Amino acid sequence: MKSNMKGVLDMAKMTVNPFYCKGCGLCVATCPKKIIKFSVKINAKGYNYAEVEDQASCIACKLCYQTCPEVAITIEK
Repeated sequence: MKSNMKGVLDMAKMTVNPFYCKGCGLCVATCPKKIIKFSVKINAKGYNYAEVEDQASCIACKLCYQTCPEVAITIEK
């Protein structure tokens, strides 16, 4: 992580849009930090969608983003 001009650490943020996620699990399988899991909640399409379990451990490698066939993942740094 790098710090911005105010000395605050810039953290990566991974989010999944539950509306688009179909629960295929590709992001869960590809995450090197193993911080993505399936939610117990079900989206409007009837799928248990993916969500981040430990946001602070995200390294913004973008592997989850690249493997998501539904383009349901956003990575911010």
